Amino acid sequence: MAWRGPLCRLLRTQLNNTRQSRAHSVAVLGAPFSKGQKMRGVEHGPKAIRDAGLIERLSNLDYPVQDFGDLSFQHPEEDEPYVRVLFPRTVGRANKLLSGAVGNAVGAGHTAVMLGGDHSLAIGSVEGHARQCPDLCLIWVDAHADINTPLTSPSGNLHGQSVAFMLKELQNKMPELPGFSWMKPFLSAKDLVYIGLRDVDPGEYDILKDLGVQYFTMRDIDRLGIQRVMEVTFDHLLSRRQRPIHLSFDIDAMDPSLAPATGTPVNGGLTYREGIWITEEIHNTGLLSVMDLVEVNPALGASREAVASTASMAVDVIASSLGQTREGGPITQASQTLKDDTEQLRL
Repeated sequence: MAWRGPLCRLLRTQLNNTRQSRAHSVAVLGAPFSKGQKMRGVEHGPKAIRDAGLIERLSNLDYPVQDFGDLSFQHPEEDEPYVRVLFPRTVGRANKLLSGAVGNAVGAGHTAVMLGGDHSLAIGSVEGHARQCPDLCLIWVDAHADINTPLTSPSGNLHGQSVAFMLKELQNKMPELPGFSWMKPFLSAKDLVYIGLRDVDPGEYDILKDLGVQYFTMRDIDRLGIQRVMEVTFDHLLSRRQRPIHLSFDIDAMDPSLAPATGTPVNGGLTYREGIWITEEIHNTGLLSVMDLVEVNPALGASREAVASTASMAVDVIASSLGQTREGGPITQASQTLKDDTEQLRL
């Protein structure tokens, strides 16, 4: 992103200083979980992403990588629907466990990467992050808004309600679900930006408009271009103060031609260049603290090639979020300083 002018030069200097203090190490956490939706197979997402070479790719970057393996989720023997919500106790218990794991990783100084699993896991991932960093902001890259409440959800699947659990403004619209007594809403609507939306339920649309949430549909990306989308995103979230970023990336944000092995694909998604631009620019802020990569479902690939393509796309998204560049290597402090000096000559 080409930031220009004296104020932008000051912001760039602040971000360079931030880069020196973040991402000393990366902690990879697997969350093989599928009960936030009805289709089996997404619990194998963490293995598929690792098998596609994630740890090796990250090991080529500038900081140590620790793979903490997969969390072990215990499922209650009985978990009846509640207010049309499916598997509330199972999902609540899993997210409580994940919250603790993410919180511990961030508290130990790691940049955490959570491998899903379905997108209901973001409830625990973002909540655990917020316990350590209450001032965080959330960038949600997804074809779907996942902001239904139990009363607006057409399906009852909790992977389509994740954000509603987080938002303070929706507290009065959320019934007390069994399994979720451990958490309270912690995020304000102004601290959230969506990128890539193209399949939003009517109830979700009303919520987005009523709360004034900043979002970019695929039409907006076509109209503005991905560079401008990211400029507005950072201005919205970071102009008042620099703070940790939580990136929650659903692989179905990408066009199905690039990531077909996922549960709810929607045509007309992000191109490879748009998806990687998003993650490169987030890395360039130096503020990424936790990221989720979810909804890779090997069971839904029509062929081995489809599964491999989806898992490879996930690896590319994660690696570019953590510093891999399309120039062929990681962004180091020296290379970034040289780039910034070159930009200064243009200003």
